[in-house]
Order: sequence, then structure tokens, then C-alpha cells
Amino acid sequence: MKNILNYQTSEYDCGPTTLINAFRYLFEREQLTPELLKTISMYTLDAYDEKGESGKNGTSKMAMKFISSWLNQYGITKNFPVFSEFLEGEQVYIGQNSGIIGCLQQRGVVVARVWLEDVGHYVLLNDVAGDVIEVFDPYYIENFPDNHEVSVVEGLPGKLNRRVKAELMNRKEPVSYAFGPVEIREAMLIYNTTTRKTEENSIEYII
Repeated sequence: MKNILNYQTSEYDCGPTTLINAFRYLFEREQLTPELLKTISMYTLDAYDEKGESGKNGTSKMAMKFISSWLNQYGITKNFPVFSEFLEGEQVYIGQNSGIIGCLQQRGVVVARVWLEDVGHYVLLNDVAGDVIEVFDPYYIENFPDNHEVSVVEGLPGKLNRRVKAELMNRKEPVSYAFGPVEIREAMLIYNTTTRKTEENSIEYII
């Protein structure tokens, strides 16, 4: 049985919430182990704010890179069907031959750092339909306004709550749901290796 996806509890925990949502989406509840959940909890919320307060700047790229590497070792040592890749900088974009699109076409998910208003924020990308990316944003906003680039989706709590135009996500400006400046982009690709489609069976994506 799979769980519905979660909203974050505080202003800071989009990172661990989105990582756990990735596993809620990819795996059955019965497959998820205490060790997996404990590791996510231990190594996220590590970034300090300008006052030196731990966790109040959310989760760092260093922590996300560590977890991505740890997942691969965990998969090998525990025979758990997970594989992860970490993209950064120019690797993080949506378009033909991009790692993100390849991952989504192969039934993987992407924990991506985007902007939400004026702060960095982690969301879950889990599907692509034409020039639109299906997203679960863990930050609950009541009465979020639809526009031509972002639409609200209701009634699919196990998958998504936003549809975002790829063109918006690729923007270099720090605007909501964009990846923003290229030099600070990051994204973690996560696959359930038992349900992953091969590249040969994937559909080519063209913007």
C-alpha cells in the first residue's frame, strides 16, 4: 500500500519532507525501513541562517549530495531497489536529452531545488506531459492563484498538486517554481529499480 504525500510541518523542512515523499511515491509503505527514514532525518535541516541558528536555512546541497550517495550504498548493502543520481549547475534543466526528463520518463522522481517567492525550496517532480511538469509542492498555500504557467491540482494527494510549465522551471531568474541561477541549481534523481523503465522504452521528449 502506498501513502499519500505529505506537507511540511514548519517553514524549514521542505527538504526532508520532499525526500520522504519521493519514497512514498516510489515504494509501498511496507518496503520502507526505519534506517532509511532515520538517515533522511539525521542529515537534513543542516543549514544555518544568518544568525547562526541550525536548521533555519533548511537543507544544504552538501546534505542532499550525501544522501544521494548514501542511497546507492544502502541499495547495494541492503539489497534495496533504489538508485540515485545528483545533478547540479548546467545539468539541471528541462528539455530534450535532459537528465530530469529521462528520469521522469523512466518512472523515477526528482527532488529539485526551485524558488518559492524569494527563497530556495525543494519540491517533487514525478511526471511530464508535453511541456508541463507534474509537481508536488510540500508547502501548503491556501487559495494559491492559478496562472498560465502554474495551475493548482486538487484530488490527487498521492501524486501532485501543481502543474508547472517547463519554460517557467528553466528560467534563470529567482521566480516561483523556476530553477533559477544556473550556478546554484541542484536536483536529485531517485529510481525504484524494480519499476524503472529502460531508456529504449521511454518516449522522447521535445519542448
